[in-house]
Amino acid sequence: MITLVLLSLLSSIISEAAPTYQHHYCSNETFTPNSTYQSNLNLVLSSLSSNSSIESGFYNITVGQNSSNNTIYGLFLCRGDVTTEVCQDCVATATKNIVQQYCPRGIWVVIWYDKCMLRYSEPNSFFIMNDPSFSECTDNTTAAELDGFNKLLATVFDDLVTRAQSAQLGAKMFATKEAMFSSSLTLYSLVQCTPDLSSFDCNKCLRGAIANLPTDCNGKQGAMGLYTSCNVRYDVHPFYRIKPSPPLAPPPPAPPGLVTRTHNGKRQSSSVRIIAIVTSIAVSVVLLTMVYCFCRRKLKKKYKAKEEDAAKEITAEECFIFDLATLKAATNNFSDENKLGKGGFGVVYKGTFLGGQEIAVKRLSSSSKQGVEEFKNEVSLLAKLQHRNLVRLLGFCLEGKEKILVYEYVPNKSLDYFLFDPNKQRLLDWSNRYKIIGGIARGILYLHEDSRLRIIHRDLKASNILLDEEMNPKVSDFGMARIFGIDQTQDNTHKIVGTYGYMPPEYAIRGLYSMKSDVYSFGVLILEIISGKKNSSFSSPSNSENLLSYAWKHWRDGTFLELLDPTLRDSYLRDEVKRCLHIGLECIQESPAERPTMASIVLMLNSYSVSLPLPQRPAFFLHSRTETSMPIKEPGSDQSTSNGIPSSVNEASITELYPR
Repeated sequence: MITLVLLSLLSSIISEAAPTYQHHYCSNETFTPNSTYQSNLNLVLSSLSSNSSIESGFYNITVGQNSSNNTIYGLFLCRGDVTTEVCQDCVATATKNIVQQYCPRGIWVVIWYDKCMLRYSEPNSFFIMNDPSFSECTDNTTAAELDGFNKLLATVFDDLVTRAQSAQLGAKMFATKEAMFSSSLTLYSLVQCTPDLSSFDCNKCLRGAIANLPTDCNGKQGAMGLYTSCNVRYDVHPFYRIKPSPPLAPPPPAPPGLVTRTHNGKRQSSSVRIIAIVTSIAVSVVLLTMVYCFCRRKLKKKYKAKEEDAAKEITAEECFIFDLATLKAATNNFSDENKLGKGGFGVVYKGTFLGGQEIAVKRLSSSSKQGVEEFKNEVSLLAKLQHRNLVRLLGFCLEGKEKILVYEYVPNKSLDYFLFDPNKQRLLDWSNRYKIIGGIARGILYLHEDSRLRIIHRDLKASNILLDEEMNPKVSDFGMARIFGIDQTQDNTHKIVGTYGYMPPEYAIRGLYSMKSDVYSFGVLILEIISGKKNSSFSSPSNSENLLSYAWKHWRDGTFLELLDPTLRDSYLRDEVKRCLHIGLECIQESPAERPTMASIVLMLNSYSVSLPLPQRPAFFLHSRTETSMPIKEPGSDQSTSNGIPSSVNEASITELYPR
């Protein structure tokens, strides 16, 4: 009994120790750094690490289109006897070391530890019997009775293979066995298959692995064979966790009045009573512990089920679920040093996965007005959208009270970071600004007409335009977006959400929104990009004026270059500035019907042969009652005139807003 306890304790210690590296295989074919393959690989490794707490100890995933050369299939398999904590530790070690130490750029890779195996490759690149493998003797001592030892080993392995390949669907294809070879020697044996194999393939893989053990291991007291789909091992020393034998039931208490005597005739009734009491207490403690563990597990599963129900609607999309621990590790526990910015819905952090991929993590605050519905909305929308001018969603985390979105990392932050900072405006020359205007237009056009859905963004503004390393714009933040039907042209809402200064009048006053709402916001953006001034905080010689009315007056008076950001005086192209301002004023017309579509805008930006109608006075124009009859000058020259701006009355009204 004591021997079994010690063996159980020893095997437990062995199992809980840090993972021990055994071998790895790395193909000669490599991928290009910063390529789509590397991006997909980072997602595979992150997903494997995120799911390493799964109870089965096995997880596989495919990332990429099936027809693409960048598609990656990855999996991990933990030894069937280890705990989830040990499995997590082993998989984390494997994902880190394989890219940082053993195989930074390999396309076909497998790494073995004593407690887990991890691999990735193109789908179907590894074959059951012809895949990379590794085998060696773990104990070079020759058994005393060679024939008897080999016969026992053959019998044990035959039993183990039968048990492993006969596992029920979804169960671990794993089996261990202890067999006494002599009074002083016990044989410990283990076999395991990846659960994605069929029963037939598991049998084939295991028997092939046993047959292919090195010939110089014949009669040795320890050997192992490692394959990408199965593994076998035996040794005379315990290397896995041995399940302890069930404790013997305590003897029944003596009947009342029964007196037991020792050989010298002394009474032992008091001793029996003490043993009975101690045994009862011990049994009670064990039962209470079992009940507690059962209830705790049940509550944990119930709580986890709620999380799964909350995410069920969005897990079907082509989007990855990250666990909170992975995102904490990537962002250094959401440290202030990693903070990229803060918005109305929460804080955005920079993170780095183990494979080196940089990410942007949007962690919604508990006080954020974006609830679960808005969160689901943003995930389900972005998961369907793929365009170079839209930010790419990599995945999400919905764990407990946490609602987190994981995006591609866009290094140059947002447009407002440069546009409205006097010290950074010079970094945006006219060439970059013109490219940004065109990129935003193409992104919105994709939302309105070219994607699988017709999407109204409803919150276009400079802070929601991200800039990549080449200053290409990416539209972001789809929490307020809405999907329209194929024939739907507009909708209305009683809850006005968005940002003051970018809302069209029909939305701010009556709650009506349509594709033309985004067109209006885009027009405001154009004026901000040209002028380098923010509409909501615009200051002018007349405090009763806003950017829209200021731009209109310069257009009307033929002095449109006065609107231009002073930092652009040496880099602008006059015709491009004029055309962009013309388009911007068309976009902010008061009547939605007078605003162009995004398709027309993209065409107008790319073709000078398209004639543009003269814009009318824009929405929210602040004017005096005496200037409605003033003539409009076509801005055909660079002449600069100075006109006094009379006092004006703001005739626009806004309903109650819910600003972000």
